[in-house]
Amino acid sequence: GKVEHQLVKALPGVEFVVFDKSAGLSAYRDLRKAMKNRHFDILLHMQVSLRANLASLCINASQKWGFDRARAREGQWLFTNKKIPAQSHVHVAEGFMAFARAIGVSEPDDLSWDIPIDLSELAWFNKRFSELNKYIVISPAASEKERNWLPERYAALADYAHYCGYEVVLCGGTSRFESDLADKISAHCCNKPINLVAKTNLRQLLLVIKNARLLLAPDTGPVHMAVAVDTPVIGLYMHSNPMRTGPYKFQRYVVSHYETLLQETTGKTSQSFKWGKRLKGDNLMARISVDEVKAMFDQVVSDIGDIHPPEKISAEVKALPVNKAI
Repeated sequence: GKVEHQLVKALPGVEFVVFDKSAGLSAYRDLRKAMKNRHFDILLHMQVSLRANLASLCINASQKWGFDRARAREGQWLFTNKKIPAQSHVHVAEGFMAFARAIGVSEPDDLSWDIPIDLSELAWFNKRFSELNKYIVISPAASEKERNWLPERYAALADYAHYCGYEVVLCGGTSRFESDLADKISAHCCNKPINLVAKTNLRQLLLVIKNARLLLAPDTGPVHMAVAVDTPVIGLYMHSNPMRTGPYKFQRYVVSHYETLLQETTGKTSQSFKWGKRLKGDNLMARISVDEVKAMFDQVVSDIGDIHPPEKISAEVKALPVNKAI
């Protein structure tokens, strides 16, 4: 994809063929043209979508590896001639890494993504962040509105972080909704955060996250960017199972009532359903309280070795205004 390419295009030793899905049928013609007269030993068909199935037809490969029959949705099994071993109830990342194991590649003990950053991005970051001592990042907007926490609760956590000695940075994409959400959060804050929503490209955002003490976010892309640069993530999950799609290296910091709500509404655990089962409802995220997220914030800060100034917390946090809405 064009957007994703901007993040990873500098990876050494990798040739990228950009697929513009917005171009419709011409995207497949372009892909077929780019792959003409080329033959590959192996294709790893790692996406279960009709678009990916059609794209695979444009690629000539001796072995086309796909998921096992149970996970090969959208008819993926018809487009592959090799299947990875079946897995159940594993993280999405484990499913992807099973492709490597299937062709004889074992992952290292300590996973590292090492995404290169251009000097221009470093200059941009140094210019804007040289004055910051320590900061956290809040990426408040998921692709679906119901996955987002409440603006006033984000603000309460931002104020708490500020009184604990941290600057707060808001980040997000270019949509009007994301800008409006950031404005609402800022309006509720006693101490205005640094608003970078719609003001970064993906590589700049990666740098901002990489140098942050932690990231707070719902089920959204920056969660996985943070994992890639080893920044702790406080993930907020209610609609999807965090054990499947949560921050891969930081599952211990997830705040979620997904499993509890699933049992309340169905009488069964997630082990009884398809692993990708999602919960429906517009107000599910309201079940996550500010106090829960504050407690997790304190846990992360303790684990990374930051020390709160106790006299500042005791005096100022107690003075935080009470908002009955949260």
